[in-house]
Amino acid sequence: MTTTEWKAEPVDQAEQFEAERPRLVAIATRILGDHAEAQDIVQQAWLRLHGTEAEIESLPAWLTTVTTRLCLDRLKARTPFPVDDLDPGETFADPADDVALADTVGAALHVVLDRLSPRERIAFVLHDSFGFEFPTIAAVLDTTPVAARKLASRARAKVTQPQPEDRLADWEVVDAFMAAAKNGEFDRLLQLLAPDATVSADAAAVAAGTPERIDGRGEVAAFFNGSARAALPVFVGERPGSAWFHRGEARVVFDFTVRDGRVQAITFRAAPETLAQVSRRDGDAARG
Repeated sequence: MTTTEWKAEPVDQAEQFEAERPRLVAIATRILGDHAEAQDIVQQAWLRLHGTEAEIESLPAWLTTVTTRLCLDRLKARTPFPVDDLDPGETFADPADDVALADTVGAALHVVLDRLSPRERIAFVLHDSFGFEFPTIAAVLDTTPVAARKLASRARAKVTQPQPEDRLADWEVVDAFMAAAKNGEFDRLLQLLAPDATVSADAAAVAAGTPERIDGRGEVAAFFNGSARAALPVFVGERPGSAWFHRGEARVVFDFTVRDGRVQAITFRAAPETLAQVSRRDGDAARG
């Protein structure tokens, strides 16, 4: 091998990695639920590739395994108890193994995924979102294909048939919606909105510059996408909402109507009698 040929190999590997990067980021984002964290994981995978001296038969497969295992480590670090050591046990009826359910379970998916064990989450996402076969998933998780299938099936049952405690509370919907708005996550906004979602406003809010009415999920999502960065979480009476503040006082309230885990309506309110009901809350303070 000539010196020129030896120097060309790392360049080719870097090019292959860049070609795989979007797919790896997509996998890590779905597993972790955080795009920035996913990009960090994929960069770690690149550093491992750059530092390895092992012979790699299939670079896409190697990168998928390393990225997924890095995600698994990150999930384990989030988990306060050793759920990974639990046996998959009895599985649930699984009549639709080949159906990609992960894109259709609605806004509660993110919350329910957070309540899966790390290995359940990996198995579910790789199989149902990306179509990986169970032998491949088993290799990633260092288990058997049968156990990988049970993990995915158990996770699918939790996602598609959530128990009452797995459903999004109203405050979770409100906070998830506002986070998606601030971060410009248009697809997430669409997930969190009911198809016939509307925005309206009282006369005082219209006078303050808010739109009088917006109809339809797409239109509402487009309006909020990348906006409301200065809004803060509040209670409107006993309802969770959000509000713009000026010099420590609420000026315009986002009053949410949430049904079945989705935003049905948002009403901008600035009438003094409504503002008098507003109190600050801290993120998940509504949980209690």
